Amino acid sequence: MKHWTDHQLAFVIARITIGINFLLHGVVRLPKMEGFASGLSKGFEGTMLPPALVEPIAFGLPIVELVLGILLIIGFKTRLAAALSFVLITLLMAGTSFKEDWDLVGSQMIYVIFFFIFIKNLRHNTFAIDGTSKTVVDGFSNQQQ
Repeated sequence: MKHWTDHQLAFVIARITIGINFLLHGVVRLPKMEGFASGLSKGFEGTMLPPALVEPIAFGLPIVELVLGILLIIGFKTRLAAALSFVLITLLMAGTSFKEDWDLVGSQMIYVIFFFIFIKNLRHNTFAIDGTSKTVVDGFSNQQQ
């Protein structure tokens, strides 16, 4: 950590923090999966989204969140995990729009902006299984392992 740049430290903090966020979303929902899925499905009653689409997503969401959280925390397949997280949030935002819950859509946009910035700064990834951090000194790039 002593030799990390400020950008690298900031990226590690962001990666681990969002990873914990996703991980815990999944962890707290898994033991009550049936109730979570039922509640989510009921929340979409009266929208244009058919239950046949909502229910599988409701059951799969905690597992996807858990897996993405683990990948982000350990820094494995970080680019893929970030891109899939962005896709997940975009899908959730689309579903929330069908409910016309604009306050929640606004909150989800924070995640979208986060992942936009996160992906743009992947070059600072370090302290990760797939650490791809590069240091640029006087215009020369040095790949760090």
